[in-house]
Amino acid sequence: MTESADNEPVLIVAFFKSASGSEPVREWLRSLVPDARRVIGYDIKTAQYGWPLGMPLIRKLEPDLWEVRSDMPAGIARVMFTMEDGHMVLLHGFVKKSQKTPAADLKTARQRLAELRGAK
Repeated sequence: MTESADNEPVLIVAFFKSASGSEPVREWLRSLVPDARRVIGYDIKTAQYGWPLGMPLIRKLEPDLWEVRSDMPAGIARVMFTMEDGHMVLLHGFVKKSQKTPAADLKTARQRLAELRGAK
């Protein structure tokens, strides 16, 4: 993707912040190897500048919940997010080990979404 000086992002990327002040997706990203972080960051930036996007990069999971689908050298990563006032709020990130999105990861994203919406 090429950018020009006047190319503005469509969305502002924000990390979900828990009541305790932690940012789980930021912490997860920091735990990954640099190559994986670079791929995921590029894919998030593509969504940020190209929104709205669909498959293969973005998949809608359910109302108010989408995932960024990243193929890395060492596997497949997903970052689940929601849209909130022009912000792409990153709720949960994980490396996929199976074909189907694990129920526990979906549950985590839903809980964080509920926490985000309840905090308003």
